[in-house]
Amino acid sequence: STISKDSLKTSLLQLECHFTWALQKKHVGLDSLEETILDHIKFFVEYEIVDYNMLSYVCYLKNSNKEALRNLRKAEEAIQKHHPGEIARRSLVTWGNYAWIYYHMNRYEEAQTYVSKVGNSCKRLSNTAHGKIQLPEIYAEQGWALLHFGRNYYERAKNCFANALKSEPNNPDFNTGYAIAMYRLERVAERYGGETRPCLEALKRAVQLNPNDTATAALLALELQQLRRGNEGERYVEEGLQKTPGCPIFLRHAANFYRKKGEINKAVEILKKALALTPDSVVLHHQLGLCYKFKLCLLKKTRDAPQDEMENLLQLAIFHFKTAIDKKAVFFSAYSDLARTYALGERYEEAEEIFQEVLQRKDLPCDDKQQIYFHYGNFQHFDMKSESKAIKYYIEGLKMKEDSYGRKKCSEIVETLLKQKIENGLGDATDIGTLGLVHNLNGKKQEAIECYEKAIALDPNNEEYLNALAELQLSI
Repeated sequence: STISKDSLKTSLLQLECHFTWALQKKHVGLDSLEETILDHIKFFVEYEIVDYNMLSYVCYLKNSNKEALRNLRKAEEAIQKHHPGEIARRSLVTWGNYAWIYYHMNRYEEAQTYVSKVGNSCKRLSNTAHGKIQLPEIYAEQGWALLHFGRNYYERAKNCFANALKSEPNNPDFNTGYAIAMYRLERVAERYGGETRPCLEALKRAVQLNPNDTATAALLALELQQLRRGNEGERYVEEGLQKTPGCPIFLRHAANFYRKKGEINKAVEILKKALALTPDSVVLHHQLGLCYKFKLCLLKKTRDAPQDEMENLLQLAIFHFKTAIDKKAVFFSAYSDLARTYALGERYEEAEEIFQEVLQRKDLPCDDKQQIYFHYGNFQHFDMKSESKAIKYYIEGLKMKEDSYGRKKCSEIVETLLKQKIENGLGDATDIGTLGLVHNLNGKKQEAIECYEKAIALDPNNEEYLNALAELQLSI
């Protein structure tokens, strides 16, 4: 019997699995994501099922369906091992992924078999007729998948873990996922602007329920450090170094703690240990780059700094940032870090090249772009000593309407620069007109009108200012 492709597709869309969770590959570096999951499997046996399911989806995104099927078989083995008494309940996501992969391989009979397996199990497990079933562990698995796909997904991840917690409020795993999502949301809000919601309580609860999870304890330490309670936090880090000196995720957070505390050499030493365990980790390369860049900054400020030491730090920072970008092309902030490192080493052409390359990327998100315009403006201003170019690029960041931290920084610095020039009597019509544009872009219409009027008094035939003024007066 031939299976109707359309009715099959309809049933597939009802399934709860990676293929229906709207995880888009444009938001990740597939190779680095694959590395991350493989590393996780090596160090966290208890997450095998979730990790192999995730890995199968990544393999599908990399167009290797056979490899995807292999990982689903490993997920099945892990289900047998960890949950021999609840095979059907624990296999729903795995079977859903099987169905989708067979569908994409045009093996419709097999796809239908898995769709039916899910449907029958759901009927047995719940009293609803449809294949939709709201199991807490499926919400949690979706949460973990979402966390892998970057900051656009963290809010959804938090909601998934919150849903899982409704049925099992004391589940250690769900509490950990929830706390990690909250922690990451707070970091994103700090970096890109947005509402910060404190995650301290969620982290405390997760750590209380998971006494052996040093990685989450290290996040709690970082959060305490952020709240200026670093001494309290450091206990968790020191304890973790005793308990799990061979856990790379913990080591990464511990290194981050010491870097922020200013103990850069200790951070580097810990990062090198972690890198020996997981040599392809993008995050570790980026963190090492930040450490070497910081050391280079400090050294540049000292008089008669040894040239060879400076050159060595420069080479190391460049190497690690480049590695991070090569392994993960969507790591946009790392481009900025690399360009600023070249600038520190007075390799201005290479810095310029990196800035241009990243600003021309079609997939560069708005808030990242605003942040990069801010750094590029600073580069023009402080390294290339061109105030006029700097102003131009700060304004490019302002022209993008999205309200982000990067936009705020562009706004503050360009307004300060122009006002200083004008107040010192060095400002010409262009500077006053530009300040008018800045006010206008920030929605300060009255201030904008005043500036344009002053600019026109100095330069009566300027079309741009006359038009801008006319438009503003109409809009009020």
